[in-house]
Amino acid sequence: MMKNDSTLRPLQKAALAIKELRARLVAAEAEKQQKNREPIAVIGMACRFPGGADTPEAFWDILHEGVDTVGAVPAERWAAGDWHDPNQDTAGKIVAREGGYLAQVDQFDPQFFGISPREAHRMDPQQRLLLMVAWEALERAGIAPESLRDSQTGVFVGIGQNDYVQKRLYAGQAAEIEAYDGTGNGFSFAAGRVSYVLGLQGPNLAVDTACSSSLVTIHLACQSLRNRESDVALAGGVHLGLAPETGVFLSRTGAMSPSGRCKTFAADADGFGRGEGCGILVLKRLADAEADGDPILAVVRGSAVNHDGASSGLTAPNGRSQVALLQQALRDAGLTAHEIDYIEAHGTGTALGDPIEVESLAEVFGERERPLYLGSVKTNMGHAEAAAGVAGVMKVILSMQHDTLPRHLHARELNPRIDWERLPFEVVQDERVWDTADGVRRAGVSSFGISGTNAHVVLEKGEREKEKGKNGVYGIDHG
Repeated sequence: MMKNDSTLRPLQKAALAIKELRARLVAAEAEKQQKNREPIAVIGMACRFPGGADTPEAFWDILHEGVDTVGAVPAERWAAGDWHDPNQDTAGKIVAREGGYLAQVDQFDPQFFGISPREAHRMDPQQRLLLMVAWEALERAGIAPESLRDSQTGVFVGIGQNDYVQKRLYAGQAAEIEAYDGTGNGFSFAAGRVSYVLGLQGPNLAVDTACSSSLVTIHLACQSLRNRESDVALAGGVHLGLAPETGVFLSRTGAMSPSGRCKTFAADADGFGRGEGCGILVLKRLADAEADGDPILAVVRGSAVNHDGASSGLTAPNGRSQVALLQQALRDAGLTAHEIDYIEAHGTGTALGDPIEVESLAEVFGERERPLYLGSVKTNMGHAEAAAGVAGVMKVILSMQHDTLPRHLHARELNPRIDWERLPFEVVQDERVWDTADGVRRAGVSSFGISGTNAHVVLEKGEREKEKGKNGVYGIDHG
C-alpha cells in the first residue's frame, strides 16, 4: 500500500534536515581541525646566551664558528674552587668547575622601564633579563612595544630556578625584608611584570616544567593564538645560576659532567654541563603576519606536550612517551616523518638519556631513505634548563635563514651503545649545507624535563626573513 503525498513530504523534509545537519557538523569539524593546525609565524626574537651572544646575529656567529662558550664560573657568583670535587659522592660539592655562564647579568636601566633603582635592586636578575629581551624581541619584529598597550598580547615565560631569593627572602635577615623582595622574586611576578610594564591584557603564565619549560611555553602560546585568546604572543624562557646549591643536587644525581660540557651522542659522554640564558620569540598567526607585512623568520607548523608517566624512575626518561610525543607533533603539523630534515635533540649527553632519545627517534624516523641530521645547541653552551628549548628553536631558525647546519661539538667519536650503522641518522660533526628533498626546510626541536614533561615543536622556514626593527628606540645596546 502506497503512502500518500502528505505522509512523504514531512519524512523527506526530515531526511533533508538531517542530511544538512550532518554536512554542517562535518564542515564544523573540518574547520576546527584546520584551526587547530593553523600555522604560527615567528616574527621576531631576541636573546642573551653565553659567549657574548646578546643578539641573534652574535648567537649565529658562535654556532657558525663552532665556539664552545663553556668557561669558569664568574667570580661574583661563588668561589668555584671551594665548592668543587670531581667525586659525585662527596657531600656538599659540585663535580664541575665550569659551565655556560653569562658574563654580565646586572646591566639594567630600571628607569627606562619605569622602575625605581631601589625596586630594581630587589628584582631577580631573571626578571630584568626578561624585560630587556622581550622589549628587544618586539622591536626586532618591527613592533613598537608601547603600541601593544591594552592589546590581547599573551606572555608565556619558562622559568624554574630562583637563586636570587636566597639573597633576599631567605637570607636569615627577616628585619631587612621589604615588599619588593616578594614581587622581585616570585615566578608569577617574572611573567606578570612583562605584561604590567607593557600594559598587555592577554594571557600571562609562568611555566615550570624544568628542562622543557621554554618549549612548553611555545606550545601554549601557539594554542592561545589559535584559540583567539591572543593576537600576539611572547614566548620563551630564562635561566640563571646565581648560587651553587642546585649544582650540588645535580652532582649527587650523577647526571652532571665533571667537564661542565654536554658531549651529546659522544663515546665519552658523561653527563651534562649547566648553562644559562634568556630567549624570547614574538609569535603571530601566519595569516595575520602576512596581512600585516611582518617579517616571517619561521613558521611553527605543530607541537605537542606529554609526560613520561610511570617510568623506571621519577627523573628517568621514557622512550614510549617520547615516541608518542614525536608522533603527536607530526600529526599536529600535518606532516610525515619523511618531510623533516633535522632534529635539534634534547641531547644532554647522559649515558641513559642519549640512547633512549635516539631509539625513540628511530621508531618514528627509522624508515627514511634520506638521512635525518641530528645536533644539539647544548654542545655550544651547556644545558640552559628553563631556557634550553628556546635556545634550540633559535638555533634552528638561524640555521634555516643561513641554509646551513652548524657543527655539533664534542662528538668526533660517536656513542658505541647506539647502532648508528642501522639507523638513517647523521650527527652533524662538520658544518654542512642544509639539504632538503622538496625545497622546504623543516625541523623538529625536542625538550625533555627532568620531572617528566616532554615537548616537541615542528618548524618550517619562513618566506620573509628580514627583521624590521634591529635598531629600535631601546635597541640592543642597553642590555
